[in-house]
Amino acid sequence: MKKITIAIDGFSSTGKSTVAKQLADYLDYIYVDTGAMYRAVALFALDNKILSENDFNKEELIKILPEIYLEFKKNKDSGKVEIFLNGQNVEKEIRTMYVSSFVSPVATIPEVRRKLVSLQHKMGIEKGIVMDGRDIGTVVFPEAELKIFMTANADVRAKRRYDELKEKGDTITFDEILKNVQERDFMDTNRKDSPLIKAVDAIEIDNSEINQEDQLNIILQLAKDRIVGRV
Repeated sequence: MKKITIAIDGFSSTGKSTVAKQLADYLDYIYVDTGAMYRAVALFALDNKILSENDFNKEELIKILPEIYLEFKKNKDSGKVEIFLNGQNVEKEIRTMYVSSFVSPVATIPEVRRKLVSLQHKMGIEKGIVMDGRDIGTVVFPEAELKIFMTANADVRAKRRYDELKEKGDTITFDEILKNVQERDFMDTNRKDSPLIKAVDAIEIDNSEINQEDQLNIILQLAKDRIVGRV
């Protein structure tokens, strides 16, 4: 059966990663969480004291980019794909609210984007891949057979993120998360290099009022149509 490339873009906390993982599992495709890659770079910068709440030494980060090695491995126990930074599993660390607040500034750096886009190209060269992020359908895989652009109301997205973090035991307020969501939206859509925009041939899905199961069924049918050449 023909394999295709599926690009899923959209705003933060719209469930891109969730539906991308579900699609990859169903189709037996490779899943790549590009957001995790940018989070890992932000974590690296924080750990190396070149990024903080009051200072960001962009030149130093660019200088040591060659020291960053990222890879995805499947957890044998959970079956989930997790990201490794220089050989260390950092899946848990990159999902904290603290790291989230530094992702967008890191993602605005052209040199960082070029490095990660190059890695992403290599991962998807043989197709049979589902990749989610901010610029997959516009920059990384503009030739993708299926492009999805996901959106949802900011309050709805903040509530989802709030519930997720509370379940993990994090101490955080809804207002803090809503502010983070709004700030990330602004930075993602206004950065000079590869801003978050909907590809002209992408199908927009607003999931403010639809559940995960219905969303998966919609996108899965679109994927099946592309695979067999119906569209």
